[in-house]
Amino acid sequence: MPSSSKSGKRTASAPDDVDAFLAALDHPHKAEILALRQIILGADPRIAEGIKWNAPSFRTTEWFATMHLRAKDGVQVVMHFGAKKRPGFDPRQDIADPQSLLEWAGEDRAFTRFRDLADVEAKKSAFATVLGQWIEHV
Repeated sequence: MPSSSKSGKRTASAPDDVDAFLAALDHPHKAEILALRQIILGADPRIAEGIKWNAPSFRTTEWFATMHLRAKDGVQVVMHFGAKKRPGFDPRQDIADPQSLLEWAGEDRAFTRFRDLADVEAKKSAFATVLGQWIEHV
């Protein structure tokens, strides 16, 4: 769970907290969540993790992905760019997504759905490629 800093702002937790969070997690798609965590962390050595918005979240220089654990039809990974403006960058054009994994929810965020473990495995390579491109723009 996020903790409060001296300024009163909520901060994301440490990776050890992610392990504790996932160990205590009772979720029908826990296997998918664990597999997605490994795919995301394995996409680039710069990726770190924490608990943000009461879910596993991932960052490099900024937070860029959060698991949506309340989805009714599996697990979703919400990917976002944050508030920093990126002049000349159009994610829908500049991020190659040949398997159409990204469902755009706005100009600065998209999500990918995973129904089950077989779906995670089928999308693994394409998702890792999209992640690599995404974090280059964070």
